[in-house]
Amino acid sequence: MMRNLVVVGSGVMGRGIAYVSAVGGYRTTLVDIKEEQLLHAEREIAGYLQKGIERQKLTADQYEEARGNLHYSTNLSIAVSDADFVIEAVPEDRELKRSVFQVLDAHAPESCCFATNTSTMSPTEIGSYTKRPQKVIAMHFFNPVHKMPLIEIIKGLETDEETVEAVRKAARTMGKETVIINEFPGFVTSRISALVGNEAFFMLQEGLGTPEDIDKAIKLGLNYPMGPFELGDLVGLDTRLNNLKYLHEKLGDKYRPAPLLEQYVKAGRLGRKTGRGVYEYSVEKEKEKST
Repeated sequence: MMRNLVVVGSGVMGRGIAYVSAVGGYRTTLVDIKEEQLLHAEREIAGYLQKGIERQKLTADQYEEARGNLHYSTNLSIAVSDADFVIEAVPEDRELKRSVFQVLDAHAPESCCFATNTSTMSPTEIGSYTKRPQKVIAMHFFNPVHKMPLIEIIKGLETDEETVEAVRKAARTMGKETVIINEFPGFVTSRISALVGNEAFFMLQEGLGTPEDIDKAIKLGLNYPMGPFELGDLVGLDTRLNNLKYLHEKLGDKYRPAPLLEQYVKAGRLGRKTGRGVYEYSVEKEKEKST
C-alpha cells in the first residue's frame, strides 16, 4: 500500500501534483535542487489550500490534513529513501530525466514505483535508465493539475500490470479520472493538441484571422473549452514548440512547427508565464487566477 509519495521538480506541474497528492492523503515530499524555487512552490501550494477552503472545495479537516502531509526537501537521495512512489516532474530534457532516474534507482526501495510526468517522452526509454523498468510508467497530468480531471497513464514496453494498477489507484486517490494507453510518441492528447495548436499558428501566419477570432471559432464551433492560442499561452509556447519538434522527429512532417511559433519563442513570447505570448497578460493577475 502506497503511503509516502515524492514529487521531483517544484515547477508548475510539480507543485500541482504535490498539492493533489497531499489532499488525497499521501505523505508528500516535494523535492527541488533550488531552495528559492522550493519556497516559491510552498507559497503557491499554501495559496491553493486557502482557495480550496474559501471555495468550499476542502473542509477544515482536509485542509489541516493536507498541510500536515506536505514536506519539502533539496536532498533527493534522502527524500526517496523510504518512498513508495515517486513522480518525476522535471523539464522535458532527456539527460536531466536520466540523471534523476539514476538517483531514484540507486536510493529508493526496491518496491518503489517510478512515474514520469511527460506529455511526449518514452516511458520505455526512461525505464531503461533504471534496473527496474517493470516499475516505470508515465503519468501525463494536465495544467492546472488541481483543476484538470484527467491523468493519461502510459505503459512502457516493460511496465508490469502490478505497477499499472498501483498507479491507477493512486490517480483515483488524487481525485482523477484515468485512461490507460500503450506507448506511442505523443500518446493521445498531446498528438491531437499539438496538431490543433500548430495549425492555428499556420492560420495566423497566413493571415486567415485574428487570434481572437480563431480561438472563438474553435471554442464555439467545435465546443472546445479553450481556444488553441489560449491553451498554448497557458502551457507555454516553448513547451508547445519542444513537443512539436519531438513529434516531428518521431512522426514526420505533419508535426513540422509553424515558423511563426518558432519566432514567438525566439522573441521570448512564451505565454502567461512571461506576461506575453499570443496575448498580453499581467503576470500578477495570472498568478491569482492560477489559484
